[in-house]
Amino acid sequence: MANGPLIVQSDRTVLLEVAHPDAEAARHELAVFAELERAPEHIHTYRVTRLGLWNARAAGHDAENMLDTLNRWSKFPVPPSVALDITETVGRYGRLSIERDDEGTLILRSADRAVLTEVARNKRISPLLVGHPTEDTYVIDAWARGQIKQELLKIGWPAEDFAGYTPGTPHEIAMDETNDFSLRPYQNDAVSTFVAGGSGVVVLPCGAGKTLVGAGAMAETKTTTLILVTNTVSARQWRDELLKRTTLTPEEIGEYSGQSKEIKPVTIATYQILTAKRKGEYAHLALLDALDWGLIVYDEVHLLPAPVFKLTADLQARRRLGLTATLVREDGREGDVFSLIGPKRFDAPWKEIEAQGFISPAVCYEVRIDLPELERLEYAASADDERYRLASTAPAKIQTVRDLVAKHEGEQILIIGQYLDQIDTLADALNAPKITGATPVDEREVLFQAFRTGEISVLVVSKVANFSIDLPEASVAIQVSGSYGSRQEEAQRLGRLLRPKKSGHTASFYTLIARDTVDQDYAQNRQRFLAEQGYSYTILDADSLAA
Repeated sequence: MANGPLIVQSDRTVLLEVAHPDAEAARHELAVFAELERAPEHIHTYRVTRLGLWNARAAGHDAENMLDTLNRWSKFPVPPSVALDITETVGRYGRLSIERDDEGTLILRSADRAVLTEVARNKRISPLLVGHPTEDTYVIDAWARGQIKQELLKIGWPAEDFAGYTPGTPHEIAMDETNDFSLRPYQNDAVSTFVAGGSGVVVLPCGAGKTLVGAGAMAETKTTTLILVTNTVSARQWRDELLKRTTLTPEEIGEYSGQSKEIKPVTIATYQILTAKRKGEYAHLALLDALDWGLIVYDEVHLLPAPVFKLTADLQARRRLGLTATLVREDGREGDVFSLIGPKRFDAPWKEIEAQGFISPAVCYEVRIDLPELERLEYAASADDERYRLASTAPAKIQTVRDLVAKHEGEQILIIGQYLDQIDTLADALNAPKITGATPVDEREVLFQAFRTGEISVLVVSKVANFSIDLPEASVAIQVSGSYGSRQEEAQRLGRLLRPKKSGHTASFYTLIARDTVDQDYAQNRQRFLAEQGYSYTILDADSLAA
């Protein structure tokens, strides 16, 4: 395209001209394999990374598809070095494979002897290899299937894993398609691509029914299943959804958490309990072998605690399904998700599902607030590590929250904060109930249910509501503070609003920012992931909201 919206640069960055009439179409295709780095008003910067290319390849996109996207939408010719680099990087995926021979021995295979020799001589890989039976194979130590995948990825030779999976103990599970219920087309596609790939990650927006994809995978594999979730509230929501949408009965589903230790054919456990230690040892590690699990589901895989990666390295013989709204991890361990859970198998862009009517449309606002002079002086005189908290918890934000609540009277409003004293202040100022980590699970469930039914219309919540909480009628979220520049948190918080609404309201997502502070700087990073999904932020002045 002679005048496209993209400029591809030799350092593998891609610039997107936001105002261009074809920008959205180009963004949609580019996001398959490139990651958004910066998203100011007019020009967005993407970067093509090795992991992004390999995830795209695993999801069925080849180098020709990706180069076609760049060539079709680029304003200028794609630099030959970039085209060559993409072709060669994508070509590295699958040059090595992990298989089993006729005796069931784990082997590393490649038709490219030079590559096989290179990796076999690597000082971190060679101890994992215990034999060299043929010119194109090495024997992998039986316990090392996960570790060798991690090490191969680090040196740029990601292996495809064809070694197969234990079927686990069979257990009959089917979708209950009575009452006019059936999986949506994209959910069926996600299930079928996961099952065909064996293990990996399904990426869907919050509100798009990731739990049902998990249920669909269970119905296809028909085996004992361990489901790992973020917290007890999430565990109970999974249980309720499985009882509602599958043929499973209460007697077949167990909860393994701080409050209950049930092991049943389908067991739902929390990450916290799995990583709990007693006398320096993981106290509940036996859960991973308590039954012959045929499927392990990792909910919100972008939040997977680091210790679970180590435990997962030993679970490579079991099918693994990761569910998430974003592959972004703030700790940079996306490579471990790729190696140990599996590559991306399915990814449906948020705006595409919104266009199909399956998630609610949303508009995003950044509301900038001027700090009074005394607060500005206190901020200026503070140490760097105190400035973010001061800016985030600025008392001036309280009046803006009041103004927004009044503006959206009659809607279901979530007010989300990071700091407990700020949450207490807001709850008192609005005479609204609050939920924090200290709120007992039973009380949380009562308050969430009262919010769902409309009995209460304003709820103040901490980060405990960031994930796995189903509040379908929430149509307004007011974010007063967050975890520094966390992109995943921004995505999760907008996700609270994306369930389709009986009210028909378009969702409104407000982020309150103290102007000319680090609060504003961090907000730009937080917004990157949503900008990549096609959401733009309208800048508002807090004074314009006053009644």
